[in-house]
Amino acid sequence: MKQSFPQSFLLFLLLILVASLSSGQQVPIEVHFAAQVNGKPFACGQTYADVGVTKSTIKPKDFRFYVSHFRLVDANGQEMPVGLTEGTKWQANDTALLDFENATGSCINGTPETNDTVLGSAPAGHVWRSLRFTLGVPFAVNHQDLTSLPSPLNLTALEWVWNTGHKFARIEFSSTGQPSGYFIHLGSTGCTPSNTKITVPTSCAQPNRLEVEIPSFDLLHDVVIVDLGALLSDSNVDVNAPKTPNGCMSFPGDPDCEPIFSHLGLSYGAKQPGQQDFFRKATNTTHSAQVF
Repeated sequence: MKQSFPQSFLLFLLLILVASLSSGQQVPIEVHFAAQVNGKPFACGQTYADVGVTKSTIKPKDFRFYVSHFRLVDANGQEMPVGLTEGTKWQANDTALLDFENATGSCINGTPETNDTVLGSAPAGHVWRSLRFTLGVPFAVNHQDLTSLPSPLNLTALEWVWNTGHKFARIEFSSTGQPSGYFIHLGSTGCTPSNTKITVPTSCAQPNRLEVEIPSFDLLHDVVIVDLGALLSDSNVDVNAPKTPNGCMSFPGDPDCEPIFSHLGLSYGAKQPGQQDFFRKATNTTHSAQVF
């Protein structure tokens, strides 16, 4: 005999469901990243062929970058913030450090510890469709005194020597033509007031923060791929522009920065941004993220 429930009981269950979804309950999430060079896993001590326009061979020295302002987009197009977990050496002030070098082999300037995961929480009751985040450190903390900041924002290796903020990304390698090293240091430039050893900047002409969106991102099975080969696909890593630092230090007027910024999806001088392909997604069934 089919059992029926009174309408009042069904209404009660519906009210409980609505209340639980609107109560502000948070659930844990994980976002996994994986570093590659032309589709091959990144590792210190390895060499990678066919990089850039000269098909050069490179050997990694460093691969670290900051990400911040994580958001998730649900099936209705509504964007929700991800609250990053505080109190770890990898995350603070809505910012996380992803670190793929382990101080072995050619990566002598790095640290033994690595980190490829961002931990946080998001509102319950949503089906997530896209992932959004920023490559870079938020302006509010970017120019603060390093000694006043918690880990991972207090690393001297990721601060500009001239104290105009953090290196949002520090990517270094040697190449066939430049065995001493090719450096990619992404950060804000044109910050004023310029005497930042005394006065904290109030603005930067070139913020150089990249807004990233990964569509159709499955938190349970997808991983964010970060491909150095894609970033360098239009670069000549064997020859450096005369009278400029090796590689790209983000300063205006360096021809070596143009193709790199283009693949980051950032404008550079009068050059309009290209389509970023440094970040993309891939399905990875070897991990199972905590998301409910």
